[in-house]
Formats: sequence, C-alpha cells, structure tokens
Amino acid sequence: MPSSAPQPEQLQLSSDGRTPNSPHPVLVYRQLPLNGGYADRFEQLFASHLWPAQWRATVYDYHHYHSTCHEVLGVARGWARLMLGGEQGVEVEVRAGDALVLPAGTGHCQLEASDDFLVVGGYPVDQPYDALRPDESTHDQAQARIAEVTVPISDPVAGTQGALVSLWRH
Repeated sequence: MPSSAPQPEQLQLSSDGRTPNSPHPVLVYRQLPLNGGYADRFEQLFASHLWPAQWRATVYDYHHYHSTCHEVLGVARGWARLMLGGEQGVEVEVRAGDALVLPAGTGHCQLEASDDFLVVGGYPVDQPYDALRPDESTHDQAQARIAEVTVPISDPVAGTQGALVSLWRH
C-alpha cells in the first residue's frame, strides 16, 4: 500500500456485558486504491504486513468475536450491512474495496449482504484464531484473554506506518 493510504474511520466500542469489545478502536478503511481483483490484492496486501489471509467467504450471520486474535476483513466483492460491537452495537455498511481491522473482542455479525458478497479474512501471524458467541457467563474469562493479545507490529493495510500502530499503542 503506498504511503498515501487513506486514514481509516475509527469506531470506539465498549463491553455490553456479553460482548467484550476492545479499548482499541475498530478501523474502517474505505475504497482502497487496489488495482486488479480485490481478493488477490487483499491477500497480497495483508500478507505483506504479516497478517496472512486465512479464508475467503462471508461474515457469519450470527454475533461472534475472537478472544485470542485481532482480525482484518477485506471486502473483495459486493456489499453488506454488518453489526459491530454486539446486539446493541453499530451498523456499518461495507462495499468492495473496504477493509475493517477488528481488535480482539470486537463483536461482528452480517445482517444483510448482496448475493456476490465476498470477504478475505486474516489474522496476525502469531495469533491463533478462535470464535466465541457473546455470553455473560464467559465474558470475564474472554476479556482476560483479550487483554493478553499483543498489538501487532504493523497495520494490515498500511504497514508499520499505519493507523493501527499509533492508535493501538497509546
């Protein structure tokens, strides 16, 4: 990604007692200037910043979060409405060319999507993937795991000079 990477939108979410969320903001990059097919370009971009892509699919249509890793989602095709932060969270519409960086604990769920909606998902190289559903009985244990997830050395979109590096290390 060239040094002219756009600045991301920031969404600050907090725990609702079921979904832990994170003290770090969600980063939403809009309409990234990638040439060629978005899926391949997102995979190359994420890998170049040590966030290798692990899958191509859609976003689960139920609320979930990751307690052991951060996640990047690159929208390769179509559009979707996502709910971030849990059942009482924030709706976000994403389109091909957008990327979301979700800190560990961020609830996310697909509410609606075009038939061709496709996402490339990745995680930092040293962080194992898990998926949990929001639940009061597991919230505190998950929050403790989330607090142990390290801040990556680079932003999956803009590298070591990206917004994640400055915003998540304060």
